Amino acid sequence: MDRDVVLEGLSTLLGVRVSGLPKNNIPKNVVVLPVEKLILRGIGGGHVFSDAAEIGIRSDAQQELFIDEEEFFDPQYDYDFTNLRDPSLCERGDEPYKRPAGWNRAALKVRGKYEDGDDWLGPNGWRSYSAPGEWPVSFHGTSGKGAKGIVEIGYEAGPRAVYGRGVYSTPDINEAERYYAKTFTVNKTKKTYKVVVQNRVNPKHRKICQRKDYWLIPVPEGTSAEKERKIVDCSIRPYGLLFKEVK
Repeated sequence: MDRDVVLEGLSTLLGVRVSGLPKNNIPKNVVVLPVEKLILRGIGGGHVFSDAAEIGIRSDAQQELFIDEEEFFDPQYDYDFTNLRDPSLCERGDEPYKRPAGWNRAALKVRGKYEDGDDWLGPNGWRSYSAPGEWPVSFHGTSGKGAKGIVEIGYEAGPRAVYGRGVYSTPDINEAERYYAKTFTVNKTKKTYKVVVQNRVNPKHRKICQRKDYWLIPVPEGTSAEKERKIVDCSIRPYGLLFKEVK
């Protein structure tokens, strides 16, 4: 994926400008965002966790974030689905997985980031089958104006939503594109793209909504911010950003 597209897409998702960390002459007091502290607003709305200031972000102010691109992205796992025409059926987490045809994935560097290992991701490479311990795939967009805060790992829990309080995602890329994809225009090329997030969801902690194309990670009312992070950490994990050019 083109570097400018990825950085501007990430900026759109987070609601703040995101730039690559310079190799030399690093400005003073920069705020560096590690991939394991990526936070996106849940489908159906959300709030900003109280410890957003942990890495210097205030929810009421726009700031510039920096990322170490070598530690944030994992290009060996990028995959271009733009011209995918293969109708082969796949499974991930022993559930149907419809690959996101028409999209281009920039992989996040999440291998080795979780204490329970990497089985949730499964092995890399084309395969139609599911691997032991692998989690199903879902897609996630942002609603409202994007996240204004950064917190420890994962997604925000929406305060109220149609099927209950928690974190929403969908196994249907078309549903994510239709209602929750964010659109942005790259300054240099003036090309316009949509961006959504590709996740894995722990089936042990997931609730399938009455509309089966929505999944919910329940987060009960009154749950502390620390407990919310723990619930999300073991329930839904982003592993790629998906981009689609709007023509």
